[in-house]
Amino acid sequence: MIFIGAAGVPWAAALYVLSDRGAALALSPWIAAGDLALLAGVELISPTTYAAVRFVALFLVAAHAQVQGEERGLAIAALACVVLVPIGVLEPHGFAGDLIGFYETLFVVAALAAGVFIGRLRTAESVGRLRQRDLSRRAIDAENEMRRRLAENIHDGPVQELVSLDMMLSAVRGSLVNNQMDRALHSLGAAQEIAERNIRFLRDEIVSLGPYAFEELTFQSAVNQCAPIWQRRFGLSIALDMSDIDMSSEICGALFGIAQEAISNSARHGRAKSVTVVLTPTGWREVVMRVVDDGEGFHGTAPLGSHEIGHIGLASMRERAELIGGDLRIESSEKGTEVRVTVPLEGDRPRRFRASRAA
Repeated sequence: MIFIGAAGVPWAAALYVLSDRGAALALSPWIAAGDLALLAGVELISPTTYAAVRFVALFLVAAHAQVQGEERGLAIAALACVVLVPIGVLEPHGFAGDLIGFYETLFVVAALAAGVFIGRLRTAESVGRLRQRDLSRRAIDAENEMRRRLAENIHDGPVQELVSLDMMLSAVRGSLVNNQMDRALHSLGAAQEIAERNIRFLRDEIVSLGPYAFEELTFQSAVNQCAPIWQRRFGLSIALDMSDIDMSSEICGALFGIAQEAISNSARHGRAKSVTVVLTPTGWREVVMRVVDDGEGFHGTAPLGSHEIGHIGLASMRERAELIGGDLRIESSEKGTEVRVTVPLEGDRPRRFRASRAA
């Protein structure tokens, strides 16, 4: 009690003040060494605290591993074994008898396991948090880029041509006032061409937004309407083989985003000439969407590995699949790439399947 009061309480108070004033210093691995030294002192003074010291030591190893990560967590666990096991073996423990070796072995195994697995959990959480933060940043950048592109397209396209249309209609009015019918008809024909051209442009922009644009648009109809646009934009051939599956708007939106990104990657990065989009049901109340191209692939690089390509496309496809409880797989070779998404269908919602093909 004297030792705890003289050393333990001041140490705990110092850590509290340190964590309040300097969080970075409070995360130092040297604090783990101080904790273990304090426990070693307690057991040296009173060997009967053996069980309590081992219990607290395992807790501290797990706590520090959660803060420090896998590698440092394992190092802290090893330090705990090096510091405490000799004390446990050399100190007299009448209650333990010949079982002290067995107890110490259990402690070593438990400490190392806690350091590794709790530290690995911390590492996974950190990686997931960083990936989520990076994805959010890139999603914001992509949204800003889309807004900029739409603003530029609308300003350079429909806005400018509507100005021309207004001028043409004014000229038509003047021609009619002056009884110049031929000139008025010519101006009306030009105005009609401008109107039709901008109607097609705006429809293409709306349809390219997919199921997000209007509720009644399903995945199949969105892809069918967007396929000609993608063919013109990317200069490739798109074949469609999709079953008519009743899916929620959330699933439709996610699958459309994955298909759109996969086709874009096939054209821009894989240099594909043709792409096939397949949507089929399975016997396990799941739907499988496959986007297959004949491009160059990823040249031996794991597309969804830890060192994945740094643009938002692959990460966004994975996130979209995870949000709807799906599984995303990408298989690539020099003969092409296949993006495969398996998504569970919602529980009690009625399903209807009708095979349909389009090219």
